[in-house]
Amino acid sequence: MPEGPEIDTDKLRETIDAEIEKEGSGMLRWVSLTTAILAAVAAVASLRAGDTVNEALALKSDATRIQAQASDQWAYYQAKGIKGAVARASATTWKAAGRPVPPELEATAERYDSEQKEITVKARGLEAERDLKEHEATALLEQHHSYAAAVALFQVAIALGAVSALTRNKYVWWCSMVLGAGGLVMFTIPLVRG
Repeated sequence: MPEGPEIDTDKLRETIDAEIEKEGSGMLRWVSLTTAILAAVAAVASLRAGDTVNEALALKSDATRIQAQASDQWAYYQAKGIKGAVARASATTWKAAGRPVPPELEATAERYDSEQKEITVKARGLEAERDLKEHEATALLEQHHSYAAAVALFQVAIALGAVSALTRNKYVWWCSMVLGAGGLVMFTIPLVRG
């Protein structure tokens, strides 16, 4: 006579394993789905981050080129000013000698004054264009930072999703989802401000 009732433990173990597998596989499907969605959105955010930083760098380069043109105009302005001062000094020399000032000296000085005014308008226009490009570049860099932060949050969320799949821990998966939601917020901020 056996000492206790015999239970087929192998069959019980198989039943328990099947139940665990059935319950865990549903979670794994959800983890896989959310991780795939996070990866897809992370790819889009990464592309946007790259696009915005590239465009910002191009605008910064344009601003630098325009600043060089404005500097050239201001140097041209100074050269005209020096030429005008030389013409006035020559006129003063004629006056000091008691001789009549040749009319072309006064006309030359006035021409240089007029040219300086035109150069000033052009140089200030270039500076305004430069400032506009700088402002656009700064706005794009702000967008880039938001997209880059979104990508970082998505990457951590994806890593936590993998950990939750390996450990079958729902709490880790929920942390992954919270970080993914934070990434979505960071991703949509530049789109809303757009």
